[in-house]
Amino acid sequence: MRITDIQRCEVRPGRLVEWTLSPATVTAAQALPVDSRPPAYIQETHLRRARSVRGDGVFVPTWIGVAFDLPGPVDLDALQEALLSWTMRHETLRSGFRWVGDSGDELHRFTLDAGDMALHRDEVGDFPRADRLVGHLQDRFDEVADALVWPNLIYAAVLRDDSASVYMAFDHSNVDAYSLFRVPAELQELYVAGRARKEYAPAASYVDFCEIERARADSVDGGHGSVARWQGFIRRCGGRLPSFPVELGLTADSPPARQHLLCEPLADAAEAEAFEAYCRPYGGSMAGVLAATALFVHEMSGQDVYRTVVPFHTRGKSGWNDSVGWYVGGAPIEVPVGRSPRFPDVLRTVRGELVANRPLARIPLTRVLALLDEDDRPGSTDLCSLVSFVDTRAFPGSERWHEQRAHGLVRVSYSDHVYVWVNRTHEGLWLASRYPDTEAAAKLMRLYAERLRDRIASAAW
Repeated sequence: MRITDIQRCEVRPGRLVEWTLSPATVTAAQALPVDSRPPAYIQETHLRRARSVRGDGVFVPTWIGVAFDLPGPVDLDALQEALLSWTMRHETLRSGFRWVGDSGDELHRFTLDAGDMALHRDEVGDFPRADRLVGHLQDRFDEVADALVWPNLIYAAVLRDDSASVYMAFDHSNVDAYSLFRVPAELQELYVAGRARKEYAPAASYVDFCEIERARADSVDGGHGSVARWQGFIRRCGGRLPSFPVELGLTADSPPARQHLLCEPLADAAEAEAFEAYCRPYGGSMAGVLAATALFVHEMSGQDVYRTVVPFHTRGKSGWNDSVGWYVGGAPIEVPVGRSPRFPDVLRTVRGELVANRPLARIPLTRVLALLDEDDRPGSTDLCSLVSFVDTRAFPGSERWHEQRAHGLVRVSYSDHVYVWVNRTHEGLWLASRYPDTEAAAKLMRLYAERLRDRIASAAW
């Protein structure tokens, strides 16, 4: 699935319908008692940082989403039933948080029963122009899928005679990329099943996972070996988590920068396979992308060591695979390139770093930072810059994503950091990156894409 934004996901005109949780559902949630299961560390950090930035007068949307087509004409009642069934199936979407306590600084969870869930449908009207539809969808997603309100999800469909485009947006606190990659196939199956009036089994609960992960993380103290390794990494980064280590045209006292998004293909299917074959002895395409990035940073900055954080999913056991939630941890890597800037040598180093440090992703980074009493830049919505690689081809229905016009959606707003996502699809390799919208950063990231594309292509020669 290609990652992009709402402006570049092939939005087409049609009649717009929207769904939010019903007023009765919202009222029922207001009367719920406390659910003793705590937020995950990543959820709590996300909400606290969103509130901190909002308190500074900056509204930073943090929703992510998915877009895909269904063949038409669509049965609108069946689609609504599918959307409701899908929402009921994933407990985290029925769960939210309240700020409580004398200082209003404690987070308490509440969780609705599936039977209390209902959707409200709004027939918005016709949008004959795609640009106005795009603007409306982004404004609505910003308003509804907001970290600091509940509910913070919204669904939409643009109806045409031959098809419907489905859009689903969520605050990031409840979903990750793996969750989004499963949506098109699961929603289509529910849509067909709903028309046949069939049951669909519930999924494993991310809310349960939060409780399990939190208990495990709270058992870690400052003497844990993983904490010491993070401490050394942060010290070598200059005392804070890494930014993209090349000049981006920012000043130290500037407010969070408006961002820009770069999206483009890196390789076709044959080139992607050749690159994977070349990198396989060293850990595969993920190692290849990180090694190529390390060499690019060395070329542009002269730095002999490239440091970044690599996200990994924390689903672990297969029982969590079909669960919607934010199952992500980060691992630090350090790649010396100055002494031997040859691609195979750097690949070998990256492989060693990934093997040695991936276990560190099991402990939430914000738990580590709390134990270290480190400043995690509460004035920013991002903890650090990162580079991500995901091979999406094994996800159910991925072979149909191209014909479904399926896209993963990110909201680009404000941040000083650089996020890089490289996804492998059945069509090849796809790059998406958000970065500060400065002239220096734009030139840098354009050159980065070119160097990455050249490195991948050279592996096929």
